[in-house]
Amino acid sequence: MTIFMRLIICFAILLYSFPLFSQTTLLRGNVYDEESGEAIPFCTIQLEETGLVTDTDANGFFSISDIPAGQYTLIVTYIGYDTASVKVDVAAQQINYQQVFLQPTVLVLKTVNISGLKERRENTTSISTVSITPSQITALPSVGGEADIAQYLPVLPGVVSTGEQGGQLYIRGGSAVQNKILLDGMPLYNPFHSIGLFSVFETEALSSVDVFTGGFGAQHGGRISAVVDIKTREGNRKKWSGMASASPFQSKILIEGPLKQFSRDQGSLSLLLTGKLGYLDQTSKVLYDYAVDTSFYAFAAQDTSLSDLQEDLGLPYSYGDLYGKLSFVGTNGSKFNLFGFSFGDRFEVPGLAELEWNNGGGGMSFTLIPAQSSTVINGTLSYSDYLIELEERGSGPRSSGIATYNAMMRFTNYGKNKQLDYGFEFNGFNTDFDFINAAGNVFEQRDFTSEINGFVAYSQNFDRLILEPGIRLQYYASQAAASIEPRLALKYKITSDIRLKMAGGLYSQNLISTFNDQDVVNLFVGFLSGPEETIYQPGTRDAANNRLQKAWHLIGGLEVDLSDAIQINLEGYYKDFTQLIQINRNKLAATDPDFVIETGDAYGVDLSVNYSNPSGFYTYLAYSLAYANRFDGEQEYPPVFDRRHNLNWLGGYTFGEKGEWELSGRWNLGSGFPFTQTQGFYQDIDFSDLGQTDVLTENGNLGVLLSLLRNGGRLPYYHRLDVSLKRQFFFSKDSRLEITASVTNAYNRPNVFYVDRVTSQKVQQLPILPSLRAAFYW
Repeated sequence: MTIFMRLIICFAILLYSFPLFSQTTLLRGNVYDEESGEAIPFCTIQLEETGLVTDTDANGFFSISDIPAGQYTLIVTYIGYDTASVKVDVAAQQINYQQVFLQPTVLVLKTVNISGLKERRENTTSISTVSITPSQITALPSVGGEADIAQYLPVLPGVVSTGEQGGQLYIRGGSAVQNKILLDGMPLYNPFHSIGLFSVFETEALSSVDVFTGGFGAQHGGRISAVVDIKTREGNRKKWSGMASASPFQSKILIEGPLKQFSRDQGSLSLLLTGKLGYLDQTSKVLYDYAVDTSFYAFAAQDTSLSDLQEDLGLPYSYGDLYGKLSFVGTNGSKFNLFGFSFGDRFEVPGLAELEWNNGGGGMSFTLIPAQSSTVINGTLSYSDYLIELEERGSGPRSSGIATYNAMMRFTNYGKNKQLDYGFEFNGFNTDFDFINAAGNVFEQRDFTSEINGFVAYSQNFDRLILEPGIRLQYYASQAAASIEPRLALKYKITSDIRLKMAGGLYSQNLISTFNDQDVVNLFVGFLSGPEETIYQPGTRDAANNRLQKAWHLIGGLEVDLSDAIQINLEGYYKDFTQLIQINRNKLAATDPDFVIETGDAYGVDLSVNYSNPSGFYTYLAYSLAYANRFDGEQEYPPVFDRRHNLNWLGGYTFGEKGEWELSGRWNLGSGFPFTQTQGFYQDIDFSDLGQTDVLTENGNLGVLLSLLRNGGRLPYYHRLDVSLKRQFFFSKDSRLEITASVTNAYNRPNVFYVDRVTSQKVQQLPILPSLRAAFYW
């Protein structure tokens, strides 16, 4: 019997050992927007006569168990909507279903509640979890006036971006490949465009974003640092509508509407289409006196004037994204979605480098709510194909492709103050990778591998104590290795306003990135499956026990609600990366290993304070004290994303008779990133032809000697202020024009991005960038 079969049997026994939820009286339903038919997530649901309170999930679904038969008043509230009060008749020992429709308020003063609703905080562990809504993203002052999740994520405590050109996201000490990005349940690779300011996701099409910065439950796996779970909404089910916008950075359009109109007693079929086109490579030459620096290609530009290149180039970034979704929603909340996408990105420095990547795919997802069962079933079936190619002067071409197949089923069983989740997932991916390092050694990988996993997670609310144990079984076929991963989260309510929480677990992954954490600038983001050959412990010739990357997480925290308007969240964390695997880019001989192992850890403290009130004012403050370390067998060093101090402030005020004005600001302060200092220079003479080389008179290329102490220096502190002013012009109930004036880096702080080692020229990040954006909604 194989190891995998033994694990499946153990998993089945474990699942069967959970007490089955007996048939009980159950009230469940969905909450919808009265005008669009869109599901409303995270509403507060109260059964008035009982005092029972819950909230809707990301799909607008709620469930209340074990209530006596009778007539009740169901009260539903949500910011920006009139409160709904509905009489419901609950029959004994049956599953009772109720739709609730909320009417948008006539006057909406936009408030931002970053920590979520109070009921959700009280009744879930929610440790190291931040839920983001589209309204929060649009409230952030953004580059070019274009609100995007790529600009919002670095505001969160524990999240760091390394730059405004090709910057990657690092979450609580983990590298970018150690973060799992999900789009409607489908794994997505490299979702951020090369300029680093925009993602492939359309803010107007989002339903919810959940960011798990560590200690996440058994529902998620296959990554060892963090998870970003992004869900899109269904198209408008009542009428055809849309939006179109333009700015100096990009233009985009969204069209949505019913193919079969929604009504309370029958299902609907709706369509949502979005697209955007980035043209900064053209507009930057005219509008902005700023250019991408080419000094990180200087090794290839032996006879080219960098100043001339910069004058002609502008910002050589362009991109285009398309996404479509077809949704059928039944009268009981069951739904079926078909979705497809095509994302593309291009960066070109003529004569020096040309990089292009494309990612296309699609799939289906469903939610099934059986009429006579307390179990809700969710599933996803998807395919994606990612390919990135880079050609540079002075080095061979590089390419990396990964085609992924994913199938997932998840079952959720609701009971009174308890919930049981379990499910299965299959991931298969083909990798196609070619790379030649500086020593001329060729790296190739053409492989297919698969991962099969299952999980069980149980949640029980014991009044003051919430307990969420879980276990995940991961099997990696190419490694013939299994990983049994326990997870645990808990929350203890000292009072209704003060809560302690804790989470931890074991995590593993097989995916490796070609992106190296030692690089300051690297736009080539490729992916590989883990090595199948023998790998060795750092600094030794001792074979590793396995070929997986693994990490342990331990997190503790405190939540305090000072009032309904003020929330404080404090968390400390520790991540122990017991094994990290990277490509051996320093391979000199064919006998050297293709992969090397490092170890590391990350620890720190994150603090956030949120204040918002119905008058239209909000403010948010987040501070992180963080440490990240790596050990390569020779020395311990900080990776390039190790930022000791990071402070973010957000503020906004909505005003005017109809809330038509919105003023907002963001300020970020961060300590400098580490870098390896220059120790000296030498003449790099070519000895390939000894008969023609005169070492006494030959002038070789200038070589750089780096300090033996890796990343021993620090760049200066970074700080930047962004401000924006938004004005809405209402033409009718359904149409409006939105004008956003924004200024990025308002006081023109010269933040160092890169220093040329030969010329000592400092390359700055974005200077002051004023912008005007217009968006029309109908």
